[in-house]
Amino acid sequence: MSIQINRPIGPILLLDDVALGRMSLSALFIMPGDQSPAPVAAPSGPVAPVALARYDGATVWRARFALPADRASTYDWDGQRFEVASDLTGDLRLAYVSCNGEEVGDMDREGSERNAMWARLRDDHRRAPFALLLHGGDQVYADEVTEGHPLSDDWPDRVPDSPSPQALDGLRAHLRQRFFDRYAALYGAPELAWLAARVPSLMQWDDHDICDGWGSLPRSRTESAVGQALFAAARDSFLLFQHGTVAGDLPARFADPQGGHLGWVINAPGLRLLAPDMRSERTRRDIMGPGGWQMMDAEARRQTQGRTMLMSSVPLLGPRMSILESLMVAIPRMQKYEDDLRDQWQSRTHRDEWRRILRLVRDMARRDGHDVTALSGEIHLATRAEMDLGGGLHLHQLVASGIAHRAPPKGWARFLGALAWLGEDPLPDHPIRIRPLPGQRHRYIAQRNFLVLDRRKGAWQAAWDLEDSGRTPALPL
Repeated sequence: MSIQINRPIGPILLLDDVALGRMSLSALFIMPGDQSPAPVAAPSGPVAPVALARYDGATVWRARFALPADRASTYDWDGQRFEVASDLTGDLRLAYVSCNGEEVGDMDREGSERNAMWARLRDDHRRAPFALLLHGGDQVYADEVTEGHPLSDDWPDRVPDSPSPQALDGLRAHLRQRFFDRYAALYGAPELAWLAARVPSLMQWDDHDICDGWGSLPRSRTESAVGQALFAAARDSFLLFQHGTVAGDLPARFADPQGGHLGWVINAPGLRLLAPDMRSERTRRDIMGPGGWQMMDAEARRQTQGRTMLMSSVPLLGPRMSILESLMVAIPRMQKYEDDLRDQWQSRTHRDEWRRILRLVRDMARRDGHDVTALSGEIHLATRAEMDLGGGLHLHQLVASGIAHRAPPKGWARFLGALAWLGEDPLPDHPIRIRPLPGQRHRYIAQRNFLVLDRRKGAWQAAWDLEDSGRTPALPL
């Protein structure tokens, strides 16, 4: 049964671009039936939303407008004023989240438990406002959208060989509505809704925004007619609900206007936010394809003033995964988790590609004369790591995962910590070290969490908000 939309959902602020001293924004609305939302009252005047997509019992609308990027500002909608900390020129705060859900039963969870960390993040914003909200992957857990249709009920274990065109049309309609249901439920949650109306979001997807292990599953699954229908529905929903757009209308921050890959870059004063797409071109052999690497190579050659923050949906630095992979091959009942390890940069399958991106980050830091910060999620734990890039420069990796996904057992965190003792050095003379969070004894923390990034007088620092332990001391970056 489809979710019933009985009241407006939104506005949901999404950052399209930063240029010429302005923040270009999209405000997304989900309205009941054919109802149209009121105009957005922007500083430049009223903006009437346009309809982007229609669903059973609801329509998705978007209004595009701009706010100044050198001072705080406001906009109005439906008789309410929304304050936005849109000054990107001096001191500012960013929040980073990932893994907003769970694989099984996420739609049935009790709201206050599920969104407890969103409530904490909302209250944090009330004390000191965030300029941007960065979502690092798995914004929606879509793993169950394939259920309820005969072509996809057994995904990915079995797929039909040659489904009829009529059956595929029915599957596409089923998947499209199921994705809508999940996004509408997420954006309708009051804890997230309040924040999303006031803090512009920037998002990049990971596997659960499509299905568990997308791209690391066998090609017989991902390239089948059912697999391609699933990817197309997920991609359309990703563009609509996470970027406020549709194919052929991508904002200027996207590197490929045609959308062959969905990597993007934001250049703000003293800050570059760089988010390669690690799913659109992914195969079992490659994390990124030609388009993604072309974007990354171009950014490595571009001189940038200030800090680069690289959003790598899967952690860029981590322990030796080859040991785990060998164990899983040897133990038949563990082989079902093989795609989870193949997802990682550290997988033996991706070793050469991992070295390539680490060399690229090293060269980027040396060109700019600044440390690089990698922001990651995916693992449902909090951790950090450092890589010595030479010349006094470092790659700092900060992992915050997940905002809603409940933590795995502490034993898993301890096991990963033990693997980290072995060290890892994929590039000679550039050792990687997994470090404890400030104020914590262990390298991996099994608690729900989010990350706060502060720039004060040009210097950056980070702190994790841990569900049980609270806020960590600040970590200078």
